[in-house]
Amino acid sequence: MTMKIPHPIPYQGSKRALAKYILPFFPLDIATLIEPFAGSAAISIAAAAHRKAEHFHLNDINSSLMALWQEIITHPEAIAAQYEVLWQEQQGNARAFYDRVRDEFNRTHRPDCLLYLLARCVKASVRYNANGDFNQSPDNRRLGRNPEQMRADILAVSKLLRNKTILTSVDYTEVLACATPEDLVYMDPPYQGVCTTGDPRYFSRVDFDTLMQELDKLNRRGVPFILSYDGRTGEKSYGQTLPEALGVSHLEIKTGRSTQATLLGRADMTYESVYLSRNLVEMLRVAPAEIIAFHADHQAALFDFEAMS
Repeated sequence: MTMKIPHPIPYQGSKRALAKYILPFFPLDIATLIEPFAGSAAISIAAAAHRKAEHFHLNDINSSLMALWQEIITHPEAIAAQYEVLWQEQQGNARAFYDRVRDEFNRTHRPDCLLYLLARCVKASVRYNANGDFNQSPDNRRLGRNPEQMRADILAVSKLLRNKTILTSVDYTEVLACATPEDLVYMDPPYQGVCTTGDPRYFSRVDFDTLMQELDKLNRRGVPFILSYDGRTGEKSYGQTLPEALGVSHLEIKTGRSTQATLLGRADMTYESVYLSRNLVEMLRVAPAEIIAFHADHQAALFDFEAMS
């Protein structure tokens, strides 16, 4: 029977759907699961639900997002009630109300305002302008998530992460510097294509060369890591290839048909790249060739995900 995983923060690019393919590569006895680019924290939530880790460190450079996580984990009833107030107040004038909440958030950075905006904005896709203000438009076809459903997920996530989680909002390099060989680092940074174009979905960019240097440091310290980074659509690949010297094992996870390809009448499939550090592969005692052969179509055939949960 499939376990329902709660997710109070809707976020475009969330790894919620991919968690079942990523968690089987977690080693046993993780001291702390570290997400330096936490976002919706989909992997940590799934790991907590399946008891793959006992402690968690969530970090994101977006301090408003981390303030929201603080409220969800430590004051779940309060943030759920505040969200319901906003959701109810929008009735009958949803478009204008959204704009007022957006202005209020950009002025005060209130966590409840951010949660409402995330629930209402187009495709749960965050957008920021050059000044760092939230500027995404609302999805006028819906009013956002029902407060009862939102409350249920908020309370469930709080139960999973409360008293087990460190929350920070610093540069990811500071977080990686604290990781130990007993931890597992899961990274889902902004992808290379959006970092070179100044994509407004991301609060900050991540330099490719700096990231590669940080991965090398993790290798040298014996810290296991999993990296979700770029991928391909059909035969078109995105981003630079990771240096061979890192010794990572690369696998691809099919995420479905490309939206752009569908619009053009093609059937190109999109694949997300996931990289496993060499010491993680050694800990799993799985041959690198088996890792590379892994494919989402096999439903994590190398491991029985439900049996491990």
